[in-house]
Amino acid sequence: MRHLTQNMPQFYVTAPQPCPYLPGRVERKLFTALQGADAQSFNDALSRQGFRRSQNVLYRPSCADCNACLSARIRVADFKPTRSQRRVMKRNEDLSRSGTSPWATEEQYDLFRRYLDDRHADGGMADMDMFEFAAMIEETPVRSRVVEYTDQTGRLTATCLTDVLEDGVSMVYSFFEPDAARRSLGSYLILDHIRIAREAGLPYVYLGYWVRGSEKMDYKAKFKPLEVYAGGAWRDLDSDDPTAARDHPLDRDPIQDQVAAIVLPEH
Repeated sequence: MRHLTQNMPQFYVTAPQPCPYLPGRVERKLFTALQGADAQSFNDALSRQGFRRSQNVLYRPSCADCNACLSARIRVADFKPTRSQRRVMKRNEDLSRSGTSPWATEEQYDLFRRYLDDRHADGGMADMDMFEFAAMIEETPVRSRVVEYTDQTGRLTATCLTDVLEDGVSMVYSFFEPDAARRSLGSYLILDHIRIAREAGLPYVYLGYWVRGSEKMDYKAKFKPLEVYAGGAWRDLDSDDPTAARDHPLDRDPIQDQVAAIVLPEH
């Protein structure tokens, strides 16, 4: 289904399909193409409104019967690591970080396959081949980097495809060595991206979506202060916040109203 208003990009809605996070629920996404000379400013503007990039598409959950998926970001200036998070940083002091252009390598793909086979063997990416992997990494019309982490032997241990936004860094997709459980590499990548954002003077680290009620997403709430995009504004995540607990259909605007409310960058 297509939705647009005058002088606006075209927005579409995906067909309903089973939710990958909450059993028995159905997901639907609002999405638009990301292309052309204004792609960077468009990505900046829509990321601030809860959208997420996948290759040359920007999308945001727009489910008819659920609003559990909320875009999440860490407020860098106020972040203070917990004792457990400090231990994670300590355990990974031996890793070396490097940033490269978005170019896929066989070494990355081998690590990606080990990660998927161990963590997401039944997921939507389980059958992704090298060509599809390369498209995921390389098809980006915005400022993106591949952040790689190697151990002291030079072995690739973790990788994150990262977008550089006007107000932060967005962790588009990350994967890591599944046999290194003691390192807690998933948490370490987030902690190091907080460090990257601080080094660059950027206020936020965008983490994608936090899903209320999904155990897979509980780890994101440990990075405080975590802000979520709900009701058209960013607010601190709080389980007692009534705006984060509504699941009534009348609490969601019709698609055409959602599209009309999107603020586009000025030209």
